[in-house]
Formats: sequence, structure tokens, C-alpha cells
Amino acid sequence: MEPSSAGRAARALELLHSVAYFAPEIGGELAALGVGEPAPQYVGARSAPVGAVGAGVVTAMFYNFAPRLIESAVPGVWTVAAPDAVIGARLRGIDAVYLRVLGPDVLGSAEMEEAAGLVSAAARAIPGPEGRPLYAAYADLPWPEPAHLQLWHALTLLREYRGDGHIAALQTAGLSGLDALVTHTATGIGFAPGPARTLRGWTKGEWADAEAGLRARGLLDRRGDLTDEGFEVRELVEDLTDDLAAAPWRALGEEGAERLLDLALPWRDAFVDAGILPGGLFGPRYGDAR
Repeated sequence: MEPSSAGRAARALELLHSVAYFAPEIGGELAALGVGEPAPQYVGARSAPVGAVGAGVVTAMFYNFAPRLIESAVPGVWTVAAPDAVIGARLRGIDAVYLRVLGPDVLGSAEMEEAAGLVSAAARAIPGPEGRPLYAAYADLPWPEPAHLQLWHALTLLREYRGDGHIAALQTAGLSGLDALVTHTATGIGFAPGPARTLRGWTKGEWADAEAGLRARGLLDRRGDLTDEGFEVRELVEDLTDDLAAAPWRALGEEGAERLLDLALPWRDAFVDAGILPGGLFGPRYGDAR
């Protein structure tokens, strides 16, 4: 299976993992533990498998978040709820939102069992944790039951494995975390600039300084759009990310990946139709292959 095909499959299924960052069920479960603010909810829930670590470790793994946002969440969140409790709350929330959106018939179906088996086979084929700290933490967790939670867990392993490799690709291209965020919004594929800056905790001044630095490097034009050189750098990053994340998808194969997409894309579309993603969050090309 070609890395580019594997990358398209991973991006197509991303929402089935990232619903964890937007669904009110997850926020409700975390709030019941006493974790009620957005930054501790996001940072705590995503980093909990690593343990009660401090802001430096989490900033390194999350990469494009402002350090002050991470510092506002950890290690303070661990005085409110232990990592194991946060992991459990997040999984309960995933269970609840999958049930609400997809319904019991889908969750109990042979198709869900098959899809969970396919994506789990890919996740279990990940070569190892070397250089992939966030993936490694999730890989140490026990596999959940039933099938729809296995589906989510396997997609999360694949996503964090890919994400760790993406950071390596960004560093290879000489893009800092903020540079990466600014250039990605310039593609129109990811977050829109305003939400990206707010959600990741950067100030307007810091964002403007990053744009100025990228213009000085010839990667952005005066309007804030990618130049030809900037586009080439982003393509380099995405190609290298695909290369570094291809191994588990090769184990699944073209046929297995196509079958997984046939099964799972209607479920992804159901989450979109349910309004899980807030409006105005993404750029004009969101959903494109790159």
C-alpha cells in the first residue's frame, strides 16, 4: 500500500477518533470528576496515558500548543483527578457519544465487529514505540471492550503514532510548533486561523510574529497565503508524515483499507451530520486530501 493512500485513509477516518475533543459527553464525564475548564479537559484527557507529568513533557508532545496553555492545565489537573480516572471518564464519554450518534443497532452489528477487527489489525501492526512517546503511552493501555471502543482505541493508536511522526517531519522541515500551525491554516485544510490561534493558546502578537518570520523565509506572502516554496515545504512535511505512518496500513493492505473505509465512512458522516464539530472551526478546504 502506497504511503499516500495510507495517509488518505488515515485522514478520512480522523473524525472517528477526534470526536473525543468535541463531544459534550466527554466534557460531561470530565466535569463530573471536577475537570470543568476546556484546557484541562483537552490537555488532561489527551495526555493522561503518559501519567501525571508536567507541562514541559506535554508541550513537547503536543508541539503546536502555546506553553502557557499547557501550563494552565498540567500538572494542576492531576490534583483534581488522577490520570487513570481521566482515562476512564474519556472512555465512558466515547461510549456515550457513539451510542447517541450511531445507535445500538450499529454498535452491535457485524459491520462494527468487522471494522473494529480491521483497524485493530492495523494498529497491532505498528512496528514499535521508538521515537513515538504519545503513541507509546496509549499502546500501554489495555484494549477496551466492546467493538466500537476497540475501533476508537485502534484509531487513536494510529492517530498518535502518525502524530508523533508528523512532529519529526515538521522538525525536519524547520517548522516550529507555531510555524506549523500558521502554515497549516494557510493551506485551508485544517483549522481556520482564528480558531487555531485561540484553541492552541497563542496571542495575536505571537501569531503575527510567526507570520513575519515565515514571510522572511519566503514561505508566506504578504496576504498570509503560502508561496510556491511554502507549498513545497508543506508537501514535504505531509509526504514524510505519510512515509513514517505507512507501516501499519501496509499490513492491512489496499483491500483491507478499502473495506474499512466502506464500513466506517458512513459512521464518520453521521458524526458530521450530528453537529459534533463546531461551526466555523475549519478552513475552506477542510476535507480535501491535503
